[in-house]
Amino acid sequence: MTQIISSLADIANRYDVLLVDLWGCVHNGVTAYDEAVAALKGFRKGGGTVVMLTNAPRSRHEVAKQLKRLNVPEEAYDSIATSGDSARAAMFRGAVGTKVWFMGQPFDETFFDPLELIDDPVDITRVDLEDADGIVCCGPFDPHADPAVNRPQFLYAKQKGLKLLCANPDIVVDRGDTREWCAGALAKLYTEMGGESLYFGKPHPPIYDLARRRIAALDVDVDTSRILAIGDGAHTDIDGAMGEDIDALFITGGLAAQETGTDTQPDPEKLNAYLAKEGISPQFSIGFLR
Repeated sequence: MTQIISSLADIANRYDVLLVDLWGCVHNGVTAYDEAVAALKGFRKGGGTVVMLTNAPRSRHEVAKQLKRLNVPEEAYDSIATSGDSARAAMFRGAVGTKVWFMGQPFDETFFDPLELIDDPVDITRVDLEDADGIVCCGPFDPHADPAVNRPQFLYAKQKGLKLLCANPDIVVDRGDTREWCAGALAKLYTEMGGESLYFGKPHPPIYDLARRRIAALDVDVDTSRILAIGDGAHTDIDGAMGEDIDALFITGGLAAQETGTDTQPDPEKLNAYLAKEGISPQFSIGFLR
Protein backbone atom coordinates (compact mmCIF):
# COMPACT_ATOMS: atom_id res chain seq x y z
CA MET A 1 0.00 0.00 0.00
CA THR A 2 1.28 3.46 -0.89
CA GLN A 3 2.35 5.85 1.87
CA ILE A 4 0.86 9.34 1.68
CA ILE A 5 3.53 11.90 2.61
CA SER A 6 3.19 15.59 3.38
CA SER A 7 6.32 16.83 1.58
CA LEU A 8 9.36 15.65 -0.37
CA ALA A 9 11.47 16.49 2.68
CA ASP A 10 9.80 13.59 4.53
CA ILE A 11 11.72 11.08 2.40
CA ALA A 12 14.51 13.13 0.81
CA ASN A 13 17.28 11.57 2.89
CA ARG A 14 16.55 8.16 1.35
CA TYR A 15 17.53 9.30 -2.15
CA ASP A 16 20.44 10.87 -4.01
CA VAL A 17 18.81 11.40 -7.43
CA LEU A 18 15.32 12.47 -8.48
CA LEU A 19 13.86 11.75 -11.93
CA VAL A 20 11.13 14.37 -12.11
CA ASP A 21 8.26 14.60 -14.58
CA LEU A 22 7.50 18.16 -15.66
CA TRP A 23 3.95 18.67 -16.89
CA GLY A 24 1.53 18.20 -14.00
CA CYS A 25 4.31 18.07 -11.42
CA VAL A 26 6.56 21.12 -11.88
CA HIS A 27 4.31 23.20 -14.14
CA ASN A 28 0.86 23.08 -15.72
CA GLY A 29 1.84 24.18 -19.22
CA VAL A 30 1.16 27.81 -18.29
CA THR A 31 3.28 28.52 -15.22
CA ALA A 32 5.48 26.83 -12.64
CA TYR A 33 4.23 25.42 -9.35
CA ASP A 34 6.14 27.47 -6.80
CA GLU A 35 6.06 24.81 -4.09
CA ALA A 36 7.42 22.20 -6.48
CA VAL A 37 10.26 24.49 -7.51
CA ALA A 38 11.09 25.17 -3.87
CA ALA A 39 11.10 21.43 -3.08
CA LEU A 40 13.54 20.67 -5.90
CA LYS A 41 15.82 23.56 -4.97
CA GLY A 42 15.80 22.30 -1.38
CA PHE A 43 16.70 18.77 -2.47
CA ARG A 44 19.65 20.08 -4.48
CA LYS A 45 20.83 22.27 -1.60
CA GLY A 46 20.92 19.11 0.50
CA GLY A 47 23.35 17.55 -1.97
CA GLY A 48 20.89 15.74 -4.23
CA THR A 49 20.79 15.64 -8.03
CA VAL A 50 17.65 16.47 -10.03
CA VAL A 51 17.10 15.24 -13.59
CA MET A 52 13.97 16.45 -15.31
CA LEU A 53 12.60 13.38 -17.11
CA THR A 54 10.00 14.44 -19.64
CA ASN A 55 8.05 12.98 -22.53
CA ALA A 56 8.31 16.32 -24.34
CA PRO A 57 8.90 15.61 -28.05
CA ARG A 58 11.73 18.15 -28.23
CA SER A 59 15.41 18.44 -27.39
CA ARG A 60 16.55 19.17 -23.86
CA HIS A 61 17.72 22.60 -25.05
CA GLU A 62 14.21 23.50 -26.23
CA VAL A 63 12.74 22.20 -22.97
CA ALA A 64 15.21 24.34 -21.01
CA LYS A 65 13.94 27.39 -22.92
CA GLN A 66 10.36 26.41 -22.11
CA LEU A 67 11.18 26.00 -18.42
CA LYS A 68 12.64 29.48 -18.35
CA ARG A 69 9.47 30.90 -19.94
CA LEU A 70 7.38 29.08 -17.31
CA ASN A 71 9.49 30.51 -14.45
CA VAL A 72 11.24 27.26 -13.53
CA PRO A 73 14.77 28.43 -12.60
CA GLU A 74 17.95 26.57 -13.54
CA GLU A 75 18.63 26.23 -9.80
CA ALA A 76 15.81 23.68 -9.62
CA TYR A 77 17.56 21.01 -11.70
CA ASP A 78 20.89 19.63 -12.87
CA SER A 79 20.00 18.08 -16.23
CA ILE A 80 17.15 17.21 -18.58
CA ALA A 81 16.36 13.96 -20.41
CA THR A 82 13.61 14.10 -23.03
CA SER A 83 11.62 11.60 -25.02
CA GLY A 84 12.32 13.88 -27.95
CA ASP A 85 16.08 13.41 -27.75
CA SER A 86 15.72 9.64 -27.42
CA ALA A 87 13.33 9.51 -30.39
CA ARG A 88 15.46 11.91 -32.46
CA ALA A 89 18.48 9.64 -32.01
CA ALA A 90 16.43 6.73 -33.37
CA MET A 91 15.17 8.78 -36.32
CA PHE A 92 18.67 9.88 -37.30
CA ARG A 93 19.74 6.24 -37.17
CA GLY A 94 17.05 5.47 -39.75
CA ALA A 95 14.42 3.81 -37.53
CA VAL A 96 11.57 4.87 -39.83
CA GLY A 97 13.46 5.44 -43.07
CA THR A 98 14.76 8.61 -44.68
CA LYS A 99 11.55 10.10 -46.08
CA VAL A 100 9.06 10.84 -43.32
CA TRP A 101 5.56 12.22 -42.95
CA PHE A 102 5.50 14.61 -40.01
CA MET A 103 2.62 14.93 -37.56
CA GLY A 104 2.74 17.84 -35.12
CA GLN A 105 2.50 21.58 -34.75
CA PRO A 106 4.94 24.24 -35.99
CA PHE A 107 6.70 24.49 -32.62
CA ASP A 108 7.50 20.76 -32.86
CA GLU A 109 9.60 21.21 -36.01
CA THR A 110 12.79 21.61 -33.95
CA PHE A 111 12.60 17.80 -33.74
CA PHE A 112 14.43 17.79 -37.09
CA ASP A 113 17.32 19.97 -35.93
CA PRO A 114 20.71 18.23 -36.36
CA LEU A 115 21.78 15.88 -33.58
CA GLU A 116 25.54 15.93 -33.20
CA LEU A 117 25.74 12.89 -30.93
CA ILE A 118 24.91 10.48 -33.79
CA ASP A 119 27.77 9.28 -35.98
CA ASP A 120 26.91 9.32 -39.69
CA PRO A 121 23.23 10.33 -39.25
CA VAL A 122 20.92 9.54 -42.14
CA ASP A 123 19.54 12.44 -44.17
CA ILE A 124 15.89 12.95 -43.24
CA THR A 125 13.47 14.51 -45.71
CA ARG A 126 9.91 15.53 -44.85
CA VAL A 127 7.46 14.45 -47.53
CA ASP A 128 3.75 13.90 -48.09
CA LEU A 129 2.28 10.70 -46.68
CA GLU A 130 2.01 9.16 -50.14
CA ASP A 131 5.80 9.40 -50.59
CA ALA A 132 6.84 8.48 -47.04
CA ASP A 133 8.91 5.58 -45.72
CA GLY A 134 7.64 6.19 -42.21
CA ILE A 135 5.84 8.58 -39.84
CA VAL A 136 7.33 10.92 -37.24
CA CYS A 137 4.64 11.86 -34.72
CA CYS A 138 5.33 14.66 -32.24
CA GLY A 139 1.63 15.20 -31.61
CA PRO A 140 -1.70 15.88 -33.31
CA PHE A 141 -2.19 18.70 -35.78
CA ASP A 142 -5.03 19.87 -33.51
CA PRO A 143 -4.57 18.86 -29.85
CA HIS A 144 -8.28 19.34 -29.17
CA ALA A 145 -9.55 17.12 -32.00
CA ASP A 146 -10.48 13.47 -31.47
CA PRO A 147 -7.52 11.30 -32.56
CA ALA A 148 -9.97 9.31 -34.70
CA VAL A 149 -9.87 12.09 -37.31
CA ASN A 150 -6.56 10.53 -38.40
CA ARG A 151 -8.06 7.14 -39.23
CA PRO A 152 -8.04 7.61 -43.04
CA GLN A 153 -4.35 8.51 -43.09
CA PHE A 154 -3.50 5.74 -40.63
CA LEU A 155 -5.37 3.15 -42.68
CA TYR A 156 -3.35 4.15 -45.73
CA ALA A 157 -0.09 4.12 -43.74
CA LYS A 158 -0.85 0.70 -42.25
CA GLN A 159 -1.53 -0.73 -45.69
CA LYS A 160 1.85 0.60 -46.83
CA GLY A 161 3.51 -0.98 -43.78
CA LEU A 162 4.83 2.32 -42.43
CA LYS A 163 6.25 2.48 -38.90
CA LEU A 164 5.20 5.37 -36.67
CA LEU A 165 7.89 6.92 -34.45
CA CYS A 166 6.14 8.29 -31.37
CA ALA A 167 8.10 11.18 -29.86
CA ASN A 168 5.81 11.52 -26.81
CA PRO A 169 4.02 8.48 -25.32
CA ASP A 170 1.71 10.67 -23.18
CA ILE A 171 -1.96 10.24 -24.04
CA VAL A 172 -3.15 13.59 -22.65
CA VAL A 173 -1.88 16.61 -20.75
CA ASP A 174 -3.69 19.43 -18.97
CA ARG A 175 -2.66 22.87 -20.19
CA GLY A 176 -4.02 24.96 -17.35
CA ASP A 177 -7.64 23.82 -17.13
CA THR A 178 -7.78 22.47 -20.72
CA ARG A 179 -7.04 18.84 -21.56
CA GLU A 180 -5.12 18.19 -24.79
CA TRP A 181 -4.31 15.04 -26.77
CA CYS A 182 -0.66 14.03 -27.20
CA ALA A 183 1.30 11.88 -29.64
CA GLY A 184 0.73 8.79 -27.49
CA ALA A 185 -2.98 8.88 -28.28
CA LEU A 186 -2.21 8.79 -32.00
CA ALA A 187 0.34 6.00 -31.64
CA LYS A 188 -2.16 4.00 -29.57
CA LEU A 189 -4.80 4.41 -32.29
CA TYR A 190 -2.33 3.41 -35.02
CA THR A 191 -1.34 0.29 -33.07
CA GLU A 192 -4.99 -0.63 -32.46
CA MET A 193 -5.55 -0.35 -36.22
CA GLY A 194 -2.77 -2.84 -36.84
CA GLY A 195 0.11 -0.45 -37.47
CA GLU A 196 3.51 -0.55 -35.77
CA SER A 197 4.41 2.24 -33.32
CA LEU A 198 7.89 2.79 -31.89
CA TYR A 199 8.15 4.38 -28.43
CA PHE A 200 11.11 6.07 -26.74
CA GLY A 201 9.71 8.00 -23.76
CA LYS A 202 8.29 6.87 -20.42
CA PRO A 203 7.46 4.09 -19.60
CA HIS A 204 9.79 2.57 -22.22
CA PRO A 205 13.47 1.76 -21.52
CA PRO A 206 15.24 4.12 -23.98
CA ILE A 207 14.49 7.29 -21.99
CA TYR A 208 15.73 5.69 -18.76
CA ASP A 209 18.94 4.70 -20.52
CA LEU A 210 19.28 8.34 -21.60
CA ALA A 211 18.59 9.54 -18.03
CA ARG A 212 21.36 7.32 -16.70
CA ARG A 213 23.75 8.78 -19.29
CA ARG A 214 22.76 12.27 -18.16
CA ILE A 215 23.45 11.29 -14.53
CA ALA A 216 26.83 9.80 -15.44
CA ALA A 217 27.72 12.98 -17.34
CA LEU A 218 27.28 14.85 -14.05
CA ASP A 219 29.90 12.55 -12.47
CA VAL A 220 27.24 11.13 -10.17
CA ASP A 221 27.53 7.45 -9.30
CA VAL A 222 24.23 6.27 -7.84
CA ASP A 223 22.67 2.94 -7.01
CA THR A 224 19.17 2.32 -8.35
CA SER A 225 17.87 2.01 -4.79
CA ARG A 226 18.83 5.67 -4.22
CA ILE A 227 16.83 6.99 -7.20
CA LEU A 228 13.26 8.29 -6.84
CA ALA A 229 10.97 8.87 -9.82
CA ILE A 230 8.29 11.55 -9.41
CA GLY A 231 5.30 11.86 -11.71
CA ASP A 232 1.55 12.08 -12.18
CA GLY A 233 1.13 9.61 -15.05
CA ALA A 234 0.02 6.14 -13.96
CA HIS A 235 1.10 4.42 -17.16
CA THR A 236 4.08 6.59 -18.02
CA ASP A 237 5.83 7.81 -14.85
CA ILE A 238 4.78 5.08 -12.43
CA ASP A 239 4.74 2.13 -14.83
CA GLY A 240 8.13 3.25 -16.09
CA ALA A 241 9.60 3.46 -12.60
CA MET A 242 8.21 0.05 -11.70
CA GLY A 243 9.69 -1.43 -14.87
CA GLU A 244 13.11 -0.03 -13.98
CA ASP A 245 12.83 -1.13 -10.32
CA ILE A 246 12.97 2.52 -9.22
CA ASP A 247 10.97 3.85 -6.26
CA ALA A 248 8.16 6.23 -7.20
CA LEU A 249 6.34 9.21 -5.73
CA PHE A 250 2.91 9.57 -7.33
CA ILE A 251 1.59 13.13 -7.72
CA THR A 252 -2.15 12.61 -7.35
CA GLY A 253 -3.19 16.21 -8.07
CA GLY A 254 -2.19 15.99 -11.75
CA LEU A 255 -3.93 13.79 -14.32
CA ALA A 256 -5.68 11.70 -11.64
CA ALA A 257 -6.87 14.56 -9.41
CA GLN A 258 -10.55 13.76 -9.87
CA GLU A 259 -10.20 9.99 -9.52
CA THR A 260 -8.11 10.30 -6.34
CA GLY A 261 -10.26 13.01 -4.78
CA THR A 262 -7.28 15.33 -4.50
CA ASP A 263 -7.74 18.82 -3.12
CA THR A 264 -4.47 19.41 -1.31
CA GLN A 265 -4.01 15.70 -0.55
CA PRO A 266 -5.66 12.57 -1.99
CA ASP A 267 -8.55 10.81 -0.36
CA PRO A 268 -6.95 7.55 0.89
CA GLU A 269 -9.83 5.28 -0.12
CA LYS A 270 -10.16 6.81 -3.58
CA LEU A 271 -6.41 6.72 -4.04
CA ASN A 272 -6.11 3.04 -3.18
CA ALA A 273 -9.08 2.22 -5.42
CA TYR A 274 -7.44 4.10 -8.28
CA LEU A 275 -4.07 2.39 -7.79
CA ALA A 276 -5.75 -1.01 -7.75
CA LYS A 277 -7.75 -0.21 -10.87
CA GLU A 278 -4.68 0.97 -12.78
CA GLY A 279 -2.46 -1.82 -11.46
CA ILE A 280 0.29 0.44 -10.14
CA SER A 281 2.04 0.48 -6.75
CA PRO A 282 4.07 3.62 -6.07
CA GLN A 283 5.93 3.57 -2.77
CA PHE A 284 4.71 7.10 -1.95
CA SER A 285 1.90 9.48 -2.94
CA ILE A 286 1.28 13.19 -2.41
CA GLY A 287 -1.28 15.67 -3.66
CA PHE A 288 1.26 18.07 -5.17
CA LEU A 289 5.04 18.19 -5.20
CA ARG A 290 6.14 20.39 -2.33
